[in-house]
Amino acid sequence: MDTVVGLSTVAEWLGVDGGSASTDDVRVVDVRDAWEYDGIGHLPGAVNVPFDSFRSATGGDDGMLPGADAFAELVESVGISSDDRLVAYDDMHGVFAARFLVTCELYGHDPDRLHLLNGDYSAWNQSYPVDQDTPSVSEGTYDATVLEAGPLVGVKAVEQAMDDPSTVLVDTREKDEYAAGHIPGAVRLNWMELVDETDRGVKSDATLRSILESVGITSDRSIVLYCNTARRLSHTYTVLRHLGYPALSFYEGSLTEWRDRDLPLTADD
Repeated sequence: MDTVVGLSTVAEWLGVDGGSASTDDVRVVDVRDAWEYDGIGHLPGAVNVPFDSFRSATGGDDGMLPGADAFAELVESVGISSDDRLVAYDDMHGVFAARFLVTCELYGHDPDRLHLLNGDYSAWNQSYPVDQDTPSVSEGTYDATVLEAGPLVGVKAVEQAMDDPSTVLVDTREKDEYAAGHIPGAVRLNWMELVDETDRGVKSDATLRSILESVGITSDRSIVLYCNTARRLSHTYTVLRHLGYPALSFYEGSLTEWRDRDLPLTADD
């Protein structure tokens, strides 16, 4: 099943517009702020896990990860269990939702059961009904454990990638940020280049592959992603997983940790 799922697919899963739900194991997760979830509305049946609630600069795991116990407690409180099929969305082209999904994967959730809504809340709201009622849920059971063989890598792996022709190091920030200073050897791919700003989802698979290949991001190479705080890279990671790239990893500490360690950066003239 696709990692990135369309509005019509999710509508079918949820049984909106009077239809019958086609699956009963889907949990839709809204990662917007609580005031947006409550005040503006949300997808029918969606639970709210605000972005800031699963990010932690202190006291968690690597980078901005909140810690396994804290994350399990958070998602259990809104009825999420380890075997649920999750569909996450936001109202920012999916970048915050992708970060939630990546966090779930890092804590052991089956990636084949993690999905990004292709299009955000605004896109859904143009075609399908929304709700303002908070669903009644039973507490979930979530076994959160950091995967030793997961996609997260540290400084050593990044240093090795800098000189490895079989690996491409990818900076997912904007052009000006990259020019001001990037990890030596990294190519630049602004995560927004993969977004269709008209429909607010990702571009077609063929277009995505063309963009990626134009900067050397091909499926026969290992990919290591970074940004500043591991938010933007999460969207690119999710898109690459959707396309079936087999060797994906990301540097959770990203440039925040890299700079703190006074490691080398290259600036464009």
